[in-house]
Amino acid sequence: MAPSPTPGPVPEDDLGQYVGMPAQEAERTAARHGWTTVRALPPDAVITLEYLAGRLNLTVQDGVVTRCWAG
Repeated sequence: MAPSPTPGPVPEDDLGQYVGMPAQEAERTAARHGWTTVRALPPDAVITLEYLAGRLNLTVQDGVVTRCWAG
């Protein structure tokens, strides 16, 4: 059996700073802060719940981030 992959590091970041930001600015900021993947989602999107270290999820409505969480 193959060994389980070791999850990458999660950037230490204030996730609250993204709420209220324009989506494109939030994506650029997240990349500068070390997030490897940024996922922009519409409100009430149906998504899988697997946790991915290094991924930042953004709920975006009318071009503005309304919610942010890691994984």
